[in-house]
Amino acid sequence: MKRAFPCLWLSAAVACGAAVSAAACEVALVLAVDVSGSVDESEYRIQMQGLADGLRDGAVSEALVVGEAAVLVLQWTGTSRQRVVVPWQRLNDFDAVEALASRIETTPRVWRNFSTAIGEALEVGAAQFAEVPDCERRVIDVSGDGSSNEGPEPRDMHDLLTEQGIVVNALVIEGAEPRMTEYFWENVIHGPGAFVITANDYDEYPARMRRKLLREVTKPISKAVSDSFLPNL
Repeated sequence: MKRAFPCLWLSAAVACGAAVSAAACEVALVLAVDVSGSVDESEYRIQMQGLADGLRDGAVSEALVVGEAAVLVLQWTGTSRQRVVVPWQRLNDFDAVEALASRIETTPRVWRNFSTAIGEALEVGAAQFAEVPDCERRVIDVSGDGSSNEGPEPRDMHDLLTEQGIVVNALVIEGAEPRMTEYFWENVIHGPGAFVITANDYDEYPARMRRKLLREVTKPISKAVSDSFLPNL
């Protein structure tokens, strides 16, 4: 006879509130979008629509709500050109996720035709977490298609990121420069479990973004299962 284990999956966790005591705000996520000169208007729209569609994905949105996540959107390009275009949004229900997705897909581009300052984008992104001190995990999600060519090097930010307990993951769009995936692995991502997901072109971006968000906002299954059992099971 098979034994019924409670709360094995995220969807069941919602119904097992007595068995699961998730911390408020399991993850704070900075979505850092490249708007440098290598990104044309069509590619910008693909990025923003891909973000919105990724947030609307059933598994992603459920993980965000269950974890009471906080999400912020930052556009970045050259030195002194990084701007928060969507401030921290607390995703406590599915209406909040939809409101965030709708806001992202209609957010205008702030800059065009400037350089690529990834190090400064990481620095500005890191500063935003001071506004969400209750969140258990801190993640910067960088999307980009080129190497840093202005301002501090991304690796120069790694000590700061370590001090603040921030993980940096990346979604790399190949094509504008050679070997971008390798560059981001070696210079940009940082922290325990940090990873790079590659889109071979902008057409692949939406599917890769969904995959990336799902990996960032869900706990490993082994941890989710262990957290879900009552002490006497």
